[in-house]
Amino acid sequence: MSVCTELTAPDLMAGVLHRQRTRESSARTYARSFPIVPVRAQGITVEGADGRRYLDCLCGAGTLALGHNHPVVVAAVRRVLDSGAPLHTLDIATAEKDEFVSTLFDTLPAELARGARIHFCGPAGTDAVEAALKLAQTATGRRGLLTFTGAYHGMTAGALAVSGGVAVREPLAAFTGEVTRLPYPYSYRCPFGVGGPQGAQLAAAYAERLLDDPHSGVVAPAAMILEVVQGEGGVVPAPDEWLRAMRRITAERGIPLIVDEVQTGVGRTGAFWAVEHSGVVPDILVLSKAIGGSLPLAVIVYREELDAWAPGAHTGTFRGNLLAMAAGAATLRFVAAEGLDRRAAELGDRMLGQLRALQAEHPVIGDVRGRGLMIGVELVDPAADPDPCGARPAAPDLARRVREECLRRGLIVELGGRHDAVVRLLPPLTLTDEEAGAVLDRLADAVVAAEREHGRARP
Repeated sequence: MSVCTELTAPDLMAGVLHRQRTRESSARTYARSFPIVPVRAQGITVEGADGRRYLDCLCGAGTLALGHNHPVVVAAVRRVLDSGAPLHTLDIATAEKDEFVSTLFDTLPAELARGARIHFCGPAGTDAVEAALKLAQTATGRRGLLTFTGAYHGMTAGALAVSGGVAVREPLAAFTGEVTRLPYPYSYRCPFGVGGPQGAQLAAAYAERLLDDPHSGVVAPAAMILEVVQGEGGVVPAPDEWLRAMRRITAERGIPLIVDEVQTGVGRTGAFWAVEHSGVVPDILVLSKAIGGSLPLAVIVYREELDAWAPGAHTGTFRGNLLAMAAGAATLRFVAAEGLDRRAAELGDRMLGQLRALQAEHPVIGDVRGRGLMIGVELVDPAADPDPCGARPAAPDLARRVREECLRRGLIVELGGRHDAVVRLLPPLTLTDEEAGAVLDRLADAVVAAEREHGRARP
């Protein structure tokens, strides 16, 4: 008998969770934070096998731009299935692929789209990062890479090497390439201890002088890779002026600029692509998550003059996911037609304002930041002394408690940032005003409950 028979029975749900704990690897992550068994989902709402309903502000770590099972996505998948089209085609041309590429290029910054090339990668963003790094190294003949503190680009070897998290990198053998880490402008915890625009200016000046110093130890690099908003790094938006400085610095020195928009793309930050806020046009754009309309898909789009690859230079068996291409094209068209990027900007600004009002009442909230519907709430120890920028130490135990209290109230949020002390909100772009209000109400209640418990637990 199938283990899924009468899944809604509490004992069977417990059995599913038990079997997951005993059979899946110790590297599992979200399953530890959310001991639920989803059985149905629509939009922002997920229903568990226990009959409880949750508002999902994780949304596949930003993959579900339109939420769960949006009608245009379901219809696109059904159309392909009903057509009898092949579901696996490697990198062979199909009508579905052609439609996806045309739709994607229509949304890109015009300067990049003109004459651009696209490469379909393995179905995860980390493989697209690998492809971008390899392409830049091939085109320039150089090996070194410039990356930033707080970065997250994936879990495969090259992507992990240019990521900032120490815990996952420490037990592994050293990456053979040369990676130089530059300071990312994180105003609340400024690496220069000044914060604000001055901190971003110092970060830009540091990068430029390091590259021009013949005794810096930095050999001419193959590429610079950055995120417009660091997601896993704690929802840290880069100032537009700093981004323009990075584009100028790299362009003047012939260094390809790679922008990782795996999580920020498709309207998430209030523009269709996050680079559009600053007007920066990268040499290579890394895309995944939302471009597949909830199904696995990853690509890089790049200037054609970089196309120095030989056939087979970067391949993958599952590059030809026609269902993802159809779902992705439908998602891109819907976001563009409905102006969901502009909606994300407007609603995100309102949510940030309400969260800052909450911050004023609760000193455990050290910082509220974000762009569009990519929002972070950093939790701190209010009893500790602040640093020169006014930031207090991170409070990871409190953050975990807030996440638990959110789940108890039917709200799914995840943590990120330094010490996992940032509560992250990644709701679908289809979020209504009413749903946004419910999300913020539940989060506020969770903060109050966790703050009260944290206060009792203090020595």
